[in-house]
Amino acid sequence: MDSTYNNADTLQKSFSDYLKNKKLRNTAERDAIFTTVCQTKDPFTLEMIWQQLENTNFHVSRASVYNTMELLLDANIVVRHQFTSAIVQYELKYIAEQHNHVICTHCGTVRKIKIDKVNVLFTDYKIPKFTPEYYSLYFYGICSKCKFRKAQEKVQTKKTKY
Repeated sequence: MDSTYNNADTLQKSFSDYLKNKKLRNTAERDAIFTTVCQTKDPFTLEMIWQQLENTNFHVSRASVYNTMELLLDANIVVRHQFTSAIVQYELKYIAEQHNHVICTHCGTVRKIKIDKVNVLFTDYKIPKFTPEYYSLYFYGICSKCKFRKAQEKVQTKKTKY
């Protein structure tokens, strides 16, 4: 997977070119949303982006955030993650390409992990009649905190039975 989108200037140029090619205006709202997304290094929700803009007194509608995110997806600048059935999150594509994710099925915590052997395998993997743009690998399981909590609950349950 290519890493051409790895700095703010390159990302900005890519987004500006995309908007020109689609004959769309580069508005102050789109620019503010884009800048906020580029400053976010972890997976984020649309609500998080909207809230960050509100906190800086830049008022923008949730619809503008949603529509701009669709443009950033189409421009291949961000990727969509659905770690759980309830929440959709987004991440800059060049950041997402550098790691995989582990998701706790009990508390919903998402952590980034980097497994070089896996990344090398999938980066060079050829699929007949298909050109991959990127990949995401998710590991689902139970985190150590939830596992410990579950073990403690089991001990407490045994104590209350006797």
